[in-house]
Amino acid sequence: MTRKEDAHVSFNELGIGPELLAALAERNFAHPTPIQRDVIPIALKGADVVGIAETGTGKTLAFGVPMLERLMTRGGQGLILLPTRELALQVDEVLQKFGQKLGLRTAVLIGGASMHTQLKMLREKPHIVIATPGRLADHLRQKSYALTQIKIIVLDEADRMFDIGFLPEIKRILSAAPSERQTMLFSATMPSAIAEIAVRHMRSPLRIEVARAGTAAANVKHEIYVVAKDAKMQLLDKLLADNPGTVLVFSRTKHGAKKIAAGVRAMGHTAAEIHSNRSLAQRRAALEGFKHGTYRVLVATDIAARGIDVRGIAFVVNYDLPSTPEDYVHRIGRTGRAGASGSAISFATVDQKGDVRQIERLIQKTIPRVELPVLPPRRAPIDMPIATGQSRRSGVRSGRKSHEFSRFRHQKNNGRRRGFRRQ
Repeated sequence: MTRKEDAHVSFNELGIGPELLAALAERNFAHPTPIQRDVIPIALKGADVVGIAETGTGKTLAFGVPMLERLMTRGGQGLILLPTRELALQVDEVLQKFGQKLGLRTAVLIGGASMHTQLKMLREKPHIVIATPGRLADHLRQKSYALTQIKIIVLDEADRMFDIGFLPEIKRILSAAPSERQTMLFSATMPSAIAEIAVRHMRSPLRIEVARAGTAAANVKHEIYVVAKDAKMQLLDKLLADNPGTVLVFSRTKHGAKKIAAGVRAMGHTAAEIHSNRSLAQRRAALEGFKHGTYRVLVATDIAARGIDVRGIAFVVNYDLPSTPEDYVHRIGRTGRAGASGSAISFATVDQKGDVRQIERLIQKTIPRVELPVLPPRRAPIDMPIATGQSRRSGVRSGRKSHEFSRFRHQKNNGRRRGFRRQ
C-alpha cells in the first residue's frame, strides 16, 4: 500500500460512503493513487476489473475499498486469493485497519497456521476470507467452508499465483463460486493465463492499466555487477559496509538464503531469513523484526517477493538473478515505494548475459554495469565451523583429538550393541 498522492482527485470524489471515508481520513488517506482512482469508482458499480499495475502502487486499497463498501451496504461475503502467506497477512493487516471500525471481520486461511484457529474464525462467519489457494482448497475438500455466500472475489498478484502452480486450484474455486458475483483480478504482468481467466470466469471485465505490464518501479536505480560466484559474499560485504539503510537480499534457493544470512551475521550486521524451511511463526517474526529495525538485512527467496510491504528499504540485492524476468520486477518493487527512491543491485556471473538481456527486454531499459570495487577478505560465518575440527563453542580441537573422540564414540556405540551397560 502507498500514500503517494494524485493531487487532482480526492477519495471524496470516488463514490465512497461516509463511514468508510471517515475511516480513510482518520488514517490520513486523502488522495488516491492512480490505480485506486481508476478502479474504485468502477468497482463500486459492480463491474468486473482486470487491474495491471506495478508493485507498491496501492492495489490493496484499490480492491479493498470497494469490497468493504459493497459488503457493508449489500451483505454477503468477500474472498481474496493471494500467492503467499506473507502477502495474505499483509492484506489482512491493511483491511483490519478499516474494517474493524466498520464492524467487518476477516478470516485468514493459510498454510502453516493452525487449522483449529481457522475453523474457529470460519464459525464466526467472517465478512471477508483472505486465503492462499492451497489452504482454501483444503477447507473446501473438508467441507469446513463453502463458497455459497461469496459476492466478490479478488485475485491479487495473479501472475505469481499462476507461476507457482495454483492455476488449477484457482479455476476450480472460480467454477465453484456463485456465478452472480463480482470478480476483480490484479497483476503486475499480463501472461496469457490471465487473459484466459478473464474470458472464462469474468463478465466483460474492464482492463485498467496504470503501468505497462512488466514496468519496473519508476523510482528505482538499477545496477549490475558481473562477479564470480565465489566472490559474491565479499561484494555483499563491501556494499553493506559502504551503504547505510535496510537491505533486502534475494536468493534463488532456501539453502542459499540460510548461507547468506549466516554470512551477513558474520560481517557484524543483524540479519533474518524468510524461506519455505522456516515456520510461519519464524517468517512472521523475521518480517516484523525487519519492519521495526531489529534486523538490518532480510534474506529471502521469491516466496517473499510479493509479501513484503516495508517502508524505507534502501536497496534490494539480487544475490542470485531470479528464475524469470517477471520476478525481477516483483523483487525490486520492494524498494522505491510510496514515492521514495531506492536501488536495485544485481550480481550476475559472466555466463548469465542472456538472463540479463531478458530482464532488460522486459523492463525496456539497459541496466548499467558497475566496475567491481576492491573486495574485502573473505569471512567465515560466525555460526559455522571455520575449519575442520574447530569447536563452535571454544578453542580449536586438534585433528588427533577429533579422531580419538570419534573412535571413543564408535567403541561406546559398539558396547551398547553388545549389551554392555555403563556402570
